[in-house]
Amino acid sequence: MRKSVLFFGFLLVFFGLALPGTQGKIIRRCDLVKILRKHGFEGFEGTTVADWVCLVQHESGYNTEAFHNNGASRDYGIFQINSQYWCDDGKTRGSKNACHIRCSKLQENIEDSIRCAKKIAREAHGLSPWYGWRNHCKGRNLRSYVKGC
Repeated sequence: MRKSVLFFGFLLVFFGLALPGTQGKIIRRCDLVKILRKHGFEGFEGTTVADWVCLVQHESGYNTEAFHNNGASRDYGIFQINSQYWCDDGKTRGSKNACHIRCSKLQENIEDSIRCAKKIAREAHGLSPWYGWRNHCKGRNLRSYVKGC
């Protein structure tokens, strides 16, 4: 039994190293700060770049290929955009696809993710649709998220 567990662990490590694309692209914090500033996130719908960086850390861990299965719907990309309302993954019944985009594009191109995230924030007048932001960022001092950038 012990040998089979060790062998299984070895296989997991081997495939994890052999398939680097499965990890996604991790964007460094200060690189994300620069991208968000460039795309006008400071002051957008009453938010700060620090709000967005905090949101991204808690939603996707800065991973552009992040994915989370919620059961009936899924969240995609660095902003964890939901397939029930915002994108089409071909699996979610009754998807609204308000961003008019395939969900897989949100994992491939940060520009597409930015456009859709801004649409969500514009319609919500802020970041309340994201649980990661509400639970970990809202009303807190977020200066550390942009410090040194």
